[in-house]
Amino acid sequence: MKMIVRRLQEEDIDALAKIEAESFSMPWSAEDFLDLFAHDYCRYWVALVEGNVVGSAGYRDLCKEANIDNVVVAKDFRGKGVGRTLMETLLSQGKQEGIEAFTLEVRAGNKSAVHLYESLGFVTEGIRKGFYEAPREDALIMWKR
Repeated sequence: MKMIVRRLQEEDIDALAKIEAESFSMPWSAEDFLDLFAHDYCRYWVALVEGNVVGSAGYRDLCKEANIDNVVVAKDFRGKGVGRTLMETLLSQGKQEGIEAFTLEVRAGNKSAVHLYESLGFVTEGIRKGFYEAPREDALIMWKR
């Protein structure tokens, strides 16, 4: 599978919003993604296979700490290295741009995502009780410093 990772562009948003809607109980909308373009502290990448958006990852730069607030991969492309490639790109580019630490929240029950983040050097440093809705679930607060 040949994959290209590049910065999110406006023409990617409809496809990305569709992947979000298929992946999450409380997905971001196209308008949410469009709002990213208004902020110079937001950095988002997309993965493309055969010219189609199959995933995205991004963060908000908050005083040299990156809050990774969205990682999503289309169902048919999970387990094929898309999430890892997106996260490796995000971490590498973030370091090049001066990011000193990365943090994210992940559903405690999302074992595949937790495993991916741990394999990339993230460690759990806290829990947000009942953070997620539909269904209600705790979030692990993970950091890579």
